[in-house]
Amino acid sequence: MVRVSFVHHDKVRFGDLDAMRHLNNVAFLQFFESARIEYITTLLPDHDPAHPEGDFGLIFAECQIAYRSPAFYGEELLTTVGPTALRRSSFRLRFRMDSGKDGRLLAEGWGVMVGYDYVAGKATPLPEKLTAALRAEGATEDDTSEAVVAE
Repeated sequence: MVRVSFVHHDKVRFGDLDAMRHLNNVAFLQFFESARIEYITTLLPDHDPAHPEGDFGLIFAECQIAYRSPAFYGEELLTTVGPTALRRSSFRLRFRMDSGKDGRLLAEGWGVMVGYDYVAGKATPLPEKLTAALRAEGATEDDTSEAVVAE
């Protein structure tokens, strides 16, 4: 189990709904993306994810999401993010999305981020400042965790 203190707050917008009037499964990825980007820029405030050429780039290479409960229009979303596995060129982040209304688990999963050189157009090792920050947050070479839990 990975313990993290980072929680991203957001709300379900009307445009996020599907025909069944609950949060569209595709929209979960967008909320996870917002949480992930805020998390990384919180760890490294000088990093600009919109301009990776001058610093370092990341690509979202793989993900898994388990949908647990529907979310509805106007509902507050609390997305907890934390690192688990760390490799030379990649790392895994766990996500957990809970309802701010009643605390129920909405979705959980993980994503793999890969260091990427946008100028050369290829994968690259992660920069030391990022790996040091991820290690300080609990990332290890062994990913045996099952969940992300807010402290």
